[in-house]
Amino acid sequence: MPVAVAVFTRLPEPGRAKTRLIPVLGAAGAAELQRRLAEHAVAEAAAAACGPVTVWATPRIDAPWLVALADRHGAALALQEGADLGARMRGALAEGVRATGAALVMGSDLPDLRRDVLRRAAEALGGADAVLLPVEDGGYGLLGVRGAVPDLFSGIPWGGPEVAAATRRRAAALGLRVVELEPLWDLDRPADLARLDPGRFPLRAGAGAGGAPVPPRG
Repeated sequence: MPVAVAVFTRLPEPGRAKTRLIPVLGAAGAAELQRRLAEHAVAEAAAAACGPVTVWATPRIDAPWLVALADRHGAALALQEGADLGARMRGALAEGVRATGAALVMGSDLPDLRRDVLRRAAEALGGADAVLLPVEDGGYGLLGVRGAVPDLFSGIPWGGPEVAAATRRRAAALGLRVVELEPLWDLDRPADLARLDPGRFPLRAGAGAGGAPVPPRG
């Protein structure tokens, strides 16, 4: 069964993208890393060939770089809308479910997310109500649903370390069968930079606050 894939990302605008990394990479370096992460996420989503791919971006979708990225991978573009992350994800999943009957929503902060993981997530929806890919900091990097989108987004402490746990509790309360995939890590803090593969994500250090060096890998 085809499964629609929604890739959530932010435009790589200096000063607005990856702000926690600006002290190490500088505004331009953090934006460049955001660009590479988004390109990786969209490329893997398209290569997984699970179903139609839509890039859900913020704060706008008319940037030439973004339009070219979507065109290159045969993806659609949509603007993230909603009062919080949960509302935005619910809207994207609802659009995907209307198109194919099942949908995945994924972030673009997962350097190690590959197409085979997306395929496993899509396959899991053949027998489960939902699929979840936890990340090490307590959140999740991917959520998938089949059929009507359940209310997995109410009462979730977005941005905190209890997001995945609260989502599990919500799913259990709704009686949903959830498949969990092997956890990955997401790139959010300066310490995470040491885990990047420099061959795939070369770092360009900028004149960040305090002139902090890029942490070594290994």
